[in-house]
Amino acid sequence: MNSANSVLALFDTAPRRILATICVACLGLLAFGMYLQHVVGLEPCPMCVVQRYALVLVAVCAGLTGASGRKGIHVFGAVLLVVLAVAGAYVAARQSWLQWYPPEVVSCGRDIYGMIETFPLQRAIPMIFKGGGDCTKVDWTFLGGSIANWSFLCFSGIALVGAVLVWRRSVSR
Repeated sequence: MNSANSVLALFDTAPRRILATICVACLGLLAFGMYLQHVVGLEPCPMCVVQRYALVLVAVCAGLTGASGRKGIHVFGAVLLVVLAVAGAYVAARQSWLQWYPPEVVSCGRDIYGMIETFPLQRAIPMIFKGGGDCTKVDWTFLGGSIANWSFLCFSGIALVGAVLVWRRSVSR
């Protein structure tokens, strides 16, 4: 029980370090995604691209929130972090579902770049979130989990840490 209290005390004494760690972890995940795309040759589907955007937003949110020294900003930033991480986890969970139970006809939608070039932005954005290409394809695994599975776990962990930050910051007021 003592170790649990010391971990929770870390959330009280070092929220900026925790937020910086989240920011660096997101940047590391993005770098690994770029490695898989540009070195290994895996082509991301639109759901993967949306997850990347969610990681960028989480990294920016964590970085800016951690750079602030104000408690009120920490609470607001942590709430926003949780919302963004839950959104990323939702997309990753949906892609994991599609990978585990692929439809008979793969119809994630159109090519993301073709949509942006063909349609105005207000029509392309909703299409991107519907997905495109073959989102059911599993090109890479680690310990039996696909990229979408690992993405879900990472987003869920970030959301959990953000929720604990919100809880601890609101309790300490």
